[in-house]
Amino acid sequence: MNDPIELGRCLSFINSQLRPNEGEYPENKARWRAVTLSRETGTGGRLVAQQLAMYLQIQGGKNSSSWVIFDRNLLERVLEEHHLPARLAKFMPEDRISHIQDTLDELFGLHPPSWTLVEKISDTILRLAELGNVIILGRGANVITSKLDSVFHVRLVGSFEERTEFVQMDRKLDRKAAEELVSHDDEGRRRYVKKYFHRDIDDPALYHLAINTHALGHAAAAKLIMQAMFPTFESAHALSARRE
Repeated sequence: MNDPIELGRCLSFINSQLRPNEGEYPENKARWRAVTLSRETGTGGRLVAQQLAMYLQIQGGKNSSSWVIFDRNLLERVLEEHHLPARLAKFMPEDRISHIQDTLDELFGLHPPSWTLVEKISDTILRLAELGNVIILGRGANVITSKLDSVFHVRLVGSFEERTEFVQMDRKLDRKAAEELVSHDDEGRRRYVKKYFHRDIDDPALYHLAINTHALGHAAAAKLIMQAMFPTFESAHALSARRE
């Protein structure tokens, strides 16, 4: 579970979005109001999201609302919004519960049917995307929001070798443990999207853009997303920097 400070920031963001924002920039209001990041394990999705949020804030200007990242902290929001007990959080990650374990737990009534939990998660994701100024990682968010023209969808990929090395350094694991984690999490996310949304997570047609983060780097990947969303971003940013 994330700490209370992180949850507080998210709740504060949601409350601010429920009020009209006169300072919102016209480009965002006209088109892109949210971003979904689907990622292979070890591609640095959180790092890309953080850099992208910074760029989006620059694009919006000083008077625009902050962009907020929803990753693991999404679970707290789902539990709070749907009045669910905190103990259910361990059953909700997309990449942790095996298909067999999930089925057995449901069969013996150890937790609500997974379909019920996924429905609530999907409802929260859709609400957040409609509010805008959010970057949502994983959980089939790109499929859930596919009918919203204001959401930009990105897939982050990389070679198994490079992703394993990233996880090994990031999590401080030995080589074997890192390889197992990458394989396990990739399969879990693939299974989650297939089981609940009947889609192939690797289908390029589900995304506006696919990026190899190890070929470009995380900052460059975020910048590429920005340029795809707002073609004038780099020139406007450079002009602003010169003025300062």
